[in-house]
This record gives sequence, structure tokens and C-alpha cells, in this order.
Amino acid sequence: MLKMVLPKGSLEDATLQLFADADLRVYRSSEVDYRASIRDDRFSEVRILRPQEIPVFVAEGLFDLGITGRDWVEERGAEVVSLGELPYSKVVSGFPIRIVLAVPEGSEWKTIEDMRGERPVRVSTEYPELARRAMRAAGVEAQISTSYGATEAKVPDIADCVVELTETGRALRAAGLRIIDTLLVSFTELIANPAAAADPEKRRAMEQVYTLLMGTLEAREKVLVKLNVAAERRAAVLDRLPSLRSPTVSQLAGDGGFAIETVVMKDEINTLIPELKELGATDILELALAKIVH
Repeated sequence: MLKMVLPKGSLEDATLQLFADADLRVYRSSEVDYRASIRDDRFSEVRILRPQEIPVFVAEGLFDLGITGRDWVEERGAEVVSLGELPYSKVVSGFPIRIVLAVPEGSEWKTIEDMRGERPVRVSTEYPELARRAMRAAGVEAQISTSYGATEAKVPDIADCVVELTETGRALRAAGLRIIDTLLVSFTELIANPAAAADPEKRRAMEQVYTLLMGTLEAREKVLVKLNVAAERRAAVLDRLPSLRSPTVSQLAGDGGFAIETVVMKDEINTLIPELKELGATDILELALAKIVH
């Protein structure tokens, strides 16, 4: 039903892992094959292409559905429908990328407006349209050159500043650059061709795919905790337990106390379990989750 295009390059491994975890495993003959398949009747075709191209191909109707970054949607000016953000990236799950303006550490420029002057500012970037719009909006005369990699290395000999993507800012700092403005915050998105998204049958399939992907991403951040506790200790344990909703509490057979289960954030579990044991909980189980769908 759906012709889908997935990103090649830095997002490729993270995207394929997400689809596998969502039970939508992508099959291809080799790691360099651009054609793939998903053994699911909702998909008729799958391609793996550069994320820069995906917004245009989806807008033109060559594909119904695609995954790319908001940065490339904005850079290419593509008319697509966003079905929602997918908060994952190549480095950290849930970590957005930023398109930033960076200058040499010793530069007197503190803001983009400080760049207004008598001569054009030389800007090196992989995002010439985003950079051009930002400079124009700030009233800065700019000479913008498209970079094809190693953008930060072009300062100061070839460029005065860069417009570059970053997740953590470490690479820019290592190159002796300082961020003075954020032009765009960009998550990965599930985008659709407008005509395909207007088709009820295709839209239903698209939303089902988004539900599976988002349910998988949310489950990565949480775990299920199950435990037993005596009646006299139940209140203290419940007071300590965070929960996705309310904990499920069941009385054990006989006089055995209570069984409690709840979903908690994964990054809390290393302190939570020892504290639950100190409060009298026993038989504590931590279980991984595959999907959480609200």
C-alpha cells in the first residue's frame, strides 16, 4: 500500500534498529543495497536514500511516506505533511539536532546582529537556504558558500563563520568555534505526501506505523517493575513508587500481602530498586518493555 523511503547515512543504523524493535524489520540483500522490503502488507516498496533528497521525493509523490529531519524539510522548502516527530537521533535517543551559527572563539561577534557591517560575511554551510534566510532576516549581508563536509575546518581562512548542525556542540568546540545563535531545532520526522495523506486508507496505515514507532521509542525509556510486599509495608512502598498511571495492586492468596506492578523511567531504576528493598519489598523484578501505546 505505502511506498516508503528511509534515510541513508548517519541516521541509517538508528532508523533500521527502530523499525526492527517496532516489529517492522527492514530486509535488504546487503548493507549497500538501496532497495529493501518490510514483510507487512502496509508496505509495497521501501528505498533507502539520502535524507537531503527525501523531502523532495515525498513532496513530488515518488514516495508516500518518508523519514528525514525537519532541517532538510526546511532547507529544501518541501511541501509535505508531518505525521509527527520521532525523537531519536544518531547519538542519543530523544536528542534533537540544532542548526547553529558558530564563529571563532575569539570573535567579537556575540549575536547574529553583530555581523552587520561594511563587508559581506563569508558563511560556509551545508544549509545554504536556511543560512540565507537567517542572514537576510537579521539584516546581514552574507556571501554564502555550500560546504560538502568538514565545514568547521574552513574557518577562518575560507569563511568567517559556519552554519552547521550539532547535537552536543562538542565538535564545534573542538574546532575552536563558539555558537552564537540557533537557527533551527530539528527532530527526525515521519513525513507524508499530501495527496497520499488525504487518502483515508493510506492515512490509516500511516498512523498505524507512527503508533508502532512512537510506542517503541517510549518503551525504550521505561521499564516494568513488579514486586511483592507485606500489608504493613504497602503504603511506604506505594509512596516511593513513581508510575506511568497508577500502580496495579493485587492481593496475594492467603495472608501473603500484595503484588504491585508499575512502569517507571529507566534512568531511575538503579536507585529505585535498592530503596524498595529497604522499604520491605521482596521478589523485585525489572522487565524490559517492547512498546507503550496510550
